[in-house]
Amino acid sequence: MPLPRMLSRLCAILALALTPAPAALAEENLTGLTELVEKWLASPHGDYHSLSFTYWNEEGEIPVACAHCHSEPSFVEWLGADGSTPGMIEHPGVINSPIGCASCHTSAAHALDAVAFPSGVTVEGLGWNALCTVCHQGRQSTEQVMRAVEGKDLDAVSSELSFLNIHYGIAAAVMHGSEVRGGFQYPGRDYAGRFRHVPGADTCVVCHDAHTTQVEVDGCLSCHRGVDDIRAIRTRHVDFDGDGDISGGIHAEILGLQGQLYDAIRAYAADVAGMPIVYVDGRFPYYFADPEGRGGLAREDAIFANRYQNWTPRLLQAAYNYQVAKKDPGGYVHNPAYLLQLLHDSLESLSARVEIDMGRLRRP
Repeated sequence: MPLPRMLSRLCAILALALTPAPAALAEENLTGLTELVEKWLASPHGDYHSLSFTYWNEEGEIPVACAHCHSEPSFVEWLGADGSTPGMIEHPGVINSPIGCASCHTSAAHALDAVAFPSGVTVEGLGWNALCTVCHQGRQSTEQVMRAVEGKDLDAVSSELSFLNIHYGIAAAVMHGSEVRGGFQYPGRDYAGRFRHVPGADTCVVCHDAHTTQVEVDGCLSCHRGVDDIRAIRTRHVDFDGDGDISGGIHAEILGLQGQLYDAIRAYAADVAGMPIVYVDGRFPYYFADPEGRGGLAREDAIFANRYQNWTPRLLQAAYNYQVAKKDPGGYVHNPAYLLQLLHDSLESLSARVEIDMGRLRRP
């Protein structure tokens, strides 16, 4: 029997065993549970073929440092729901074990209210956001970038530097902004803190279906009237990216700055760091050497051996922030001001060495 079907039947049997109800009610409960399981199986959390759960298949186990977000038994262990010490993982994770019912539906999961971020900051009072925050916070922050570049000339290539990848699905880090310093925050600049939506629309599971993880846009469009696409929503009518067009949503402004930052990163890498650079989405470690400066790379050349190595502190800081914006495609909802500030300040930093018309740009 296929594993998804087996899980569905096991959940159904469990529901029946725990529900002392008349036959009609039991059947209704079974139908509801089956629908939830089907939703979950169609979600990223239930995708047995996802790289998130298959990346370590050849090794046969998931490293302890990665296990609690990539294996349900390890997440249960991290919560302490199995009687172990909360917040600790002592064993490698089980492969092919996606995040399922037991991850969220335990008393330990319901009680979780505070989560530590890579910056060392612990945020309390998270409520229903806590479970999502555990795994959607990234793995780097301003602190890690600062430690990497400490004591180094901003524009000197250093063999000690390598790209720092914030990781993936970083919505919580972006949402909390300067509170947790998930992006690289340039010294001396102020940054937006947690983006708080309107009351009643301020938790992960209000905007995202808890089982499919899909965004439930009806609520967004009922308040932000006059648009039929949430990417067209904007409440600040300022031309942040300097293109003279404010007809699109705030999403367009972020993409505009993001594109300009990539162009500036490429110009700086070629003219200052001495080696052209190219970014390849979905190919670790994302930044690769581009000796001919063509701006594109064949898939066979987007490999670790060809990773970009001419890093300077200034280039690393800007490239890190570019990745932050790339790895939260929903950042225009989660915290648009924070992303706009990170992108703007990265451009401003690079403008010290490459030509960028900063006079056109506006910072939130």
